[in-house]
Amino acid sequence: MAQVKRGVRASVGAVSTTTASVLPIFLTGGLAVQISAELGFDPAGLGLVVALFFGVSAFASLPCGWVVERYGSGPTSRIAVLGAAVVMACVALFARSYGALVTILLCSAWCNVLGQLSSNLTLARYVPANRLGLSFGIKQAAIPLATLLAGASVPAVALTWGWRWAYGIGAGLALAALLVAPRDTAGHSPIPATPGERATGALSVIGVAAGLAAASSSALGIFLVASAVDRGIDAGAAGLTLTLGSVVGLVLRLLHGWAADRRSGGHIAVVAASLV
Repeated sequence: MAQVKRGVRASVGAVSTTTASVLPIFLTGGLAVQISAELGFDPAGLGLVVALFFGVSAFASLPCGWVVERYGSGPTSRIAVLGAAVVMACVALFARSYGALVTILLCSAWCNVLGQLSSNLTLARYVPANRLGLSFGIKQAAIPLATLLAGASVPAVALTWGWRWAYGIGAGLALAALLVAPRDTAGHSPIPATPGERATGALSVIGVAAGLAAASSSALGIFLVASAVDRGIDAGAAGLTLTLGSVVGLVLRLLHGWAADRRSGGHIAVVAASLV
């Protein structure tokens, strides 16, 4: 029973941490129409900030991975969530030009990386092996959950109170996520892998393919609303479309995780087929 409770707490903490840490960039995509109208940038400007954000995230991955291993998933999760809250508050208060928006968002790239890695480590250490599939499915559902919140913020907040309020509310939600963030305080020294446990070339290929797939899905979530409005669709309806698509993605990730726990093997083949 105690192990089950630890697993549930780890899953809840991982979802809250991941959602909060990726929310700034997905809010920017969902609210791009309203933000660009005030700050004066075009779709190319949105593409630039998104590319820079994920580029900085890629460069931050290795040092952030070392930090998470060294200091533990608890402190790094809370730092990532707090950093995301500060960034969203800064966007709401100080993003008065396109340059300021880009600068503030790039400062949150490390929050994305730190939150993702600390969440992964939390699940790997505290969730039983026979529940890892569902747990990681729940954790990965945090991405469509973030796009769901971004899509819902368009008709619910941006079109009524203004886009800055959406970032303010997002900052409040991130601070609330601190209450359920992982509490592990112990760092761990890396344990050398045995020859049979080392990553293989096949895993590297899957990693590259998964990265490309993540790029396409992230681009869809970020550019959907702006592209739909550019095609003549109402901004509120475009936001709701993003919300509904996020619900579908969320459910599918949960189902894939649940199914993974019930397979005895062949996981790489399933992943490869899904990527195709």
